[in-house]
Amino acid sequence: MTLDIIQLVLSVLLIGTIMIQSRSAGLGSVFGGNDNVQTTRRGVEKKLHITTIIIAIAFFVISLINVLF
Repeated sequence: MTLDIIQLVLSVLLIGTIMIQSRSAGLGSVFGGNDNVQTTRRGVEKKLHITTIIIAIAFFVISLINVLF
C-alpha cells in the first residue's frame, strides 16, 4: 500500500518535471519543425534535467519493487 502511494507521487512529480521542461509550444516543434540550435543546459535547466532523471530512476526502482513483492 505504501509503495503504491510512493509510486503515485513519483509519477505526478515526473509528469510535472517533464512538462516544465518543454522548450516551445506547438506541434511543429515536436516533429522537427523548429530550427533553433540546441545549446548546453545551464543553471536551473540543468538542475531540473538532473532532477527528472533521478525521479525517473526512483520511479523505475519503486515499480520493480512493487511488481516483485
